[in-house]
Amino acid sequence: MHIEHRCNPLDLPYRFQDIRVSGTRSVHREAADPSIVLYRNRFYLFASMSRGFWHSGDMREWIYRPTTKLPPLDYAPDVREVNGALLISASRKGESSPFFRSVDPLADDFTRVSPGDFPFWDPSLFQDDDGRLYLYWGCDDREPIRGVELDAGLHPIGEPADLLGADVESRGWERAGENYRRSEPKTEAERLLPAFRAGPFIEGAWMTRVNDRYYLQYAGPGTQWNSYADGYATSDSPLGPFTYDRHSPFSSVPGGFITGAGHGSTFQDRHGNWWHAATMRISVNHPFERRIGIFPAGFDDDGVLFCNQNFADYPARWPDGPFDPWARQEPEWMLLSYRTTVTCSSYASGHPATDAVNEDVRTWWAASGPGAGEWLQLDLGAARDVSAIQVNLADHQLAGQAPPVTEGQQFGLTWRGLYADHDPAGYRLQGSADGDTWTTLHDGSGDRPHGFFVLDGPAPIRYVRVTALRMPFGGTFAVSGLRVFGRGNGTPPAAVMPRAVRAEPRTARLTWPAAPTAQGYNVRYGSTPGKLYRSWLVYDRTELEVPTLNAGEDTWFAVDTFNENGVTPGEPVRATEPT
Repeated sequence: MHIEHRCNPLDLPYRFQDIRVSGTRSVHREAADPSIVLYRNRFYLFASMSRGFWHSGDMREWIYRPTTKLPPLDYAPDVREVNGALLISASRKGESSPFFRSVDPLADDFTRVSPGDFPFWDPSLFQDDDGRLYLYWGCDDREPIRGVELDAGLHPIGEPADLLGADVESRGWERAGENYRRSEPKTEAERLLPAFRAGPFIEGAWMTRVNDRYYLQYAGPGTQWNSYADGYATSDSPLGPFTYDRHSPFSSVPGGFITGAGHGSTFQDRHGNWWHAATMRISVNHPFERRIGIFPAGFDDDGVLFCNQNFADYPARWPDGPFDPWARQEPEWMLLSYRTTVTCSSYASGHPATDAVNEDVRTWWAASGPGAGEWLQLDLGAARDVSAIQVNLADHQLAGQAPPVTEGQQFGLTWRGLYADHDPAGYRLQGSADGDTWTTLHDGSGDRPHGFFVLDGPAPIRYVRVTALRMPFGGTFAVSGLRVFGRGNGTPPAAVMPRAVRAEPRTARLTWPAAPTAQGYNVRYGSTPGKLYRSWLVYDRTELEVPTLNAGEDTWFAVDTFNENGVTPGEPVRATEPT
């Protein structure tokens, strides 16, 4: 199968886990904290709670490879090429964190080469151009990101250096909470998480060198919120001192179908294109219920690190060679399914069919109970030119169906285990122009909860139906997003001009007039009119509070209007002080 397009969240066979906290149990998929490296002309992706890794020849089709030679339950695995081999480490507290080496990962040749000298969390190795090796780590709401040089035996040289900590009073995006506002934990599992302490978690270090500048990237404020993002600081030395960059956060997706874009890795493909992989959140069954996204990235002529995350969860074409990440100003295909008419075979209380078309991965339609033959169907209102469909499965109350895992590990008050195997999902995806004659678009098994199907060409489709054949553990058929993409035949909405007022040094409030035919608005902003690198996608609203600003930063905003026919860019305006 030749894959030309991608659509976040990344379509991977995410692994199931069994989590038990204070008498409660959840079974759901997770992968997070992605570390990607190009090694011997092949990409390797390591992520938390995966019991293995993925590999790909072109980043388009990822193949899962299980292993028992790496610790399955150590969070935030880091992979880097060092002296012609892969070095892998991960997170441990209370005991030293070991290092593993591989020269042929597909042969499962992982060997522990060092027991490690001390515990660390969220590690990141970096080998400089002169061959010297450095380790960065940190994941805490009080302690900073630290770094130290390592010798050939992976032992520290000298004392660790404190490199970067939180500064909430100056950096709005580091404020903890949903939409950057802290709320009380809703579940016992959330209450027990350290992430619900007062401050932001500063974590997920990653080092990139470009020319003579070192970019220390880090995540905050917490993985379970839409505010999860990556910022950076720069230095002319791998151990600093580092200067915070006012273009932070450079990776941030607070709005859209699936949100969050923190704790990731920045890497190049074989064409020299830059990419950033990051953690995207669901965080419903458990705060650590997460997925992975990949975004075009780069460094501009002034050395500013950026990601293009406009319409971050819409389809985009993979490049066949070097490309400009800002060349395309709007998606190739727009969303056709937002709040369309939807029907179903049955539904569970609190999970109506409309939750599958509201552009929120955290809500889902669920059938009234397990069983093959349950179905969900949407009506686009008329035959539209459909080019792609994404079927997002949700993990609905699987603890009642999945057998308990017998091997696991206790983390404080949380017990966690990983399933080595499970029955894959199976469903039939069909399309019809009239509701009578149906074309099968997909029919069969798939261990991927975010199936993305591109048609051979635009096809006239009015009705889309997905029918369950089987579900993992015999569970309930549940869909968080039946998303249909193509192009309408009308015109994009009219442009709008926002009003942006600085409410306080870290917050701006935006309002704009409604565009009559708009489906939603993409708010872009940055420190100059030519560097609107950050964005926030919203539907059905004409105002937005943006609490992500850096104090003292002169910020410009533009509001783009969009509907199924395309995008109309807005003109930038500068945020003014309140009168």
